[in-house]
Amino acid sequence: MVYTFSELRQSDLKHIPHYLVVGNPVSHSLSPLMHQFGLDYHGIEAKYHALELKQQDITGFIAWMNREQFLGCNITIPFKELFSGFLDETDQTAEETGAVNTIVKSGSMLRGFNTDVDGFLKPLYAHEDNLHGSRAVVFGTGGASKAVFTALRRIGVYEVVFVSRNPGLSSRINPDLDGEIKLLYCGYDQAEAYAEDAALIINTTPLGMTPNTESSPVDRMNSEILSGKICYDLVYNPLETRFLSLAKSQGAVVINGLEMFISQGDEAFHLWTGKNLPYNLIYDLLTNQLGNT
Repeated sequence: MVYTFSELRQSDLKHIPHYLVVGNPVSHSLSPLMHQFGLDYHGIEAKYHALELKQQDITGFIAWMNREQFLGCNITIPFKELFSGFLDETDQTAEETGAVNTIVKSGSMLRGFNTDVDGFLKPLYAHEDNLHGSRAVVFGTGGASKAVFTALRRIGVYEVVFVSRNPGLSSRINPDLDGEIKLLYCGYDQAEAYAEDAALIINTTPLGMTPNTESSPVDRMNSEILSGKICYDLVYNPLETRFLSLAKSQGAVVINGLEMFISQGDEAFHLWTGKNLPYNLIYDLLTNQLGNT
C-alpha cells in the first residue's frame, strides 16, 4: 500500500512496528515487496510500506520518525539530499555523497546512512583488478552519479568521464576531491572517444527505462566500442535494457540495475535488523514481479 502522510497518521501503523520507503513518486518502488519478504523470511514482526511524501509534510514526518513504532526507512527521490539536516548523525558515506538513503532508529537517535555506494560496488568486486587505475565513463550527472563517483574512487578508478547533454552546465561532482581522481566532462558526441579506452561504462540516466525501452545512452556510438568492457546500467526495468543488449552482443560483461538495487537494500536491511536478505530468493521474486508489470 502507498500512503499519503495524512493517511499514514490515521493508519494502524501508529500501533505497529514498521519501516517505510519515502519519496515522491514512490508507487513504482519494489522496496516494499523486497523488504516485507525479508522481514517475513526472518520471522520479524514488522510491516514495510511506501509513503508518498509532499514537501509541506516533511516537518510532520520528522515528528513521526520519533514515534516508538517507527523503526527506520529508506529515502528515495527527491529527498535523499534533504534529510541529513534533520538527523542526529550521518555516516561517512552519506557525508561524502551529500545524500542519505537509509535512516535507522537507534533508541531516541535518528542515524542516516548511504547504502547506494556499497550497493553499487558489490557487483564490481569480482572485476576489481581490472578496474584499478582505469578509466570509467559515466552517463549522467544527476543524484545517482554522486554515489557512483564515490564508489569509483573507492575501487581505485583513476579517471572518470561524466557525459551529459550540457557538460558546461553540469554540476561538478565533489569538486573538493578533484585532486584525488581525474575528472572530465563531455557531451554525448564526444563520449565514444573517451569510451574507447575505458574499462567501465555506466548509465545513471533514465535512458532505456520502461516505457522508453528503445533508447540508450550509447546510441551515438559504434557498438563495437563496448567489446571487452564492463557495462553497468542502473536501470532495472527492463532488466536487459537496450544498452545492455548492445553490450552483450559485443561480448561485454553486463550488470543490470537490479543487482545494485538488491545490494543496497541488503545493506539497509542489515543496518535495521542485523540480518541479510536472502539474495537469490529476492532476485527471483523481483524478476518475476518485473516480468508481470
